[in-house]
Amino acid sequence: MASVNGKDSSATLAFMELAIQQAKLAMESLEVPVGCVIVEDGKVVASGRNRTTETRNATRHAEMEAIDVLLEQLQKLGLSEAEVAEKFSGFDFYVTCEPCIMCAMALSILGIREVYYGCANDKFGGCGSILSIHSSGSEHLSSSKASPTSSAILVKLPHLNYFTELGCHVICSFIYVHSLNCGLVFYLLITLDPFTNQLSMVLIQDNKK
Repeated sequence: MASVNGKDSSATLAFMELAIQQAKLAMESLEVPVGCVIVEDGKVVASGRNRTTETRNATRHAEMEAIDVLLEQLQKLGLSEAEVAEKFSGFDFYVTCEPCIMCAMALSILGIREVYYGCANDKFGGCGSILSIHSSGSEHLSSSKASPTSSAILVKLPHLNYFTELGCHVICSFIYVHSLNCGLVFYLLITLDPFTNQLSMVLIQDNKK
């Protein structure tokens, strides 16, 4: 797991502050105030904010918005699908709130290297609060600043081609469709085992032909 001390800690807080700026823009637009930035080699390459109300689309979370911005940039470079996948392994995500299960799974499938978030999501969190999409645990980032980022959390997500875990009753579902050349379709079902009361997921990834 990457170090989050000293200089790295200062950089992390700086990027988180930029994510907070995106969250403020969301709040000004009467959206749930969540924002994020994507970083490569110490530089912000994309950003996004929650736009679910504006678009009347429940999947338009800040993470999905930033991913779309980034994919559009990569498409303009004429990269192949393999090259795009390789690029994603070098990106870090900074988001003001723990990604929901849908977003955490999307980040995992895309191969995002690391995810930093500022507060837990105790209703829909996919990085440990409700389900743990990541494989290597969380690491707290301490800071003396009195700031929403003073207890940021680093989560490493594995690169998964697909993830399947069977359950008995579907209680929630999400569909995320990307229409670019490297378009991805994610079908994520949240299920409940009536015997153990365990939450499970069924995720299907389709590539557009």
